[in-house]
Amino acid sequence: MRIPRNLEVWRLGTVNYLKALKLQEKLASDRKTNKISDTLLSLQHPPTYTLGKRRTDHNLLVSESELENLGAELHYTQRGGDITFHGPHQAILYPIISLRDIGFGARKYVENLESTMVDLSALYGVKAHGQRKCETGVWVGDRKIGAIGVRISSGITSHGLAFNIDPDLTYFKHIVPCGIANKDVTSLRRETSLVLPDEEVVQDQLVSCFARLFGYSDIIWKDIDVEIYS
Repeated sequence: MRIPRNLEVWRLGTVNYLKALKLQEKLASDRKTNKISDTLLSLQHPPTYTLGKRRTDHNLLVSESELENLGAELHYTQRGGDITFHGPHQAILYPIISLRDIGFGARKYVENLESTMVDLSALYGVKAHGQRKCETGVWVGDRKIGAIGVRISSGITSHGLAFNIDPDLTYFKHIVPCGIANKDVTSLRRETSLVLPDEEVVQDQLVSCFARLFGYSDIIWKDIDVEIYS
């Protein structure tokens, strides 16, 4: 008989990238020592470019002064993946979960993150797909709608996925998104013919898709002020 597992979801609203990173690091440490159970951070960021641990600076197409003019920050991280953009109207999920407890390897974990975004897209009549060779993420045709960049340490995950609900797509023109040239970036708003509900609803639906695919029996929702943990 399968043991029921609960997922604690922290709704954080819009959070500065470094504050979210610091929170992830603390929670990942707590998860390793079983001080907390599996936890999912659901949030958005102000305009931010991030680079993965491969440090592919050449895929950033503007100077630091131009970044300031754009009102965007640049941060270097220890996640996998290439350069990407985070900003308003983009749903971010950072799972802090134990892959050992759920019996997942890294590949299965990433595939489930892709399926999370595919399933959300399907709710709005958008046919998306993942598992493209050497092109991690989720696509609508040749247009990328969702990005993935993860870190796994001692079987505990951090970082995660970014799904474009309705961000300003011009920000992506200043990078080679995820290091993949000559491919467009898209959004749920652009691809669906349906009227979208409030973004908070879409983001919660993304969480629900995640919980179902990862086998959680119940979601414990919490509205959290990240300043408490800064």
